[in-house]
Amino acid sequence: MRTNKSLNSMPNYRRANAGGATYFFTVVTQRRRPILMRACVLDALRTAFRTVRQAKPFKIDAVVVLPDHIHTLWTLPVGDANYGARWGMIKRQVSKVVLEEEQIHVSDSMRARKEHGVWQRRFWEHLIRDENDYARHMDYIHCNPVKHGYVERPADWVHSSFHRCVEQGIYPLDWAAGGDIEGGFGE
Repeated sequence: MRTNKSLNSMPNYRRANAGGATYFFTVVTQRRRPILMRACVLDALRTAFRTVRQAKPFKIDAVVVLPDHIHTLWTLPVGDANYGARWGMIKRQVSKVVLEEEQIHVSDSMRARKEHGVWQRRFWEHLIRDENDYARHMDYIHCNPVKHGYVERPADWVHSSFHRCVEQGIYPLDWAAGGDIEGGFGE
């Protein structure tokens, strides 16, 4: 038997809340609009990450920017789990630039939530459990442009931390050149 719970009520999402931990995030544009490769938006993303990191420090372990979404691994400072505030600041800064460039329809419900129509309302977060989980998410981030068919190998996608990881000795330059990685990722 059904309870008398409102079908229109918002679900109560539970977010991971471990200070000083490492998290994997996926942040997607509203309606998956492919706007993130525009030079002004890429510049706004770089600036937003830099200014937010100055105000609320965190380490970017890995990142990839694709036309309609971003994947990233962050490590937060000890005792700090407030990644939501950081993402809110980044999204707002980038939204200002996008809204200067084009007219975007904003519904009444979006306006009531102070949303700008640039980003999806929520984002995906995953608390990294161990070294294997970290490695799998790092690989997923760097293989994502290959998975989506943008390039044939991670080294060919410039909007990621892959080359930094090559310099650090984490990957060889020809890693996953055929798109195959050991173990796969959730597929």
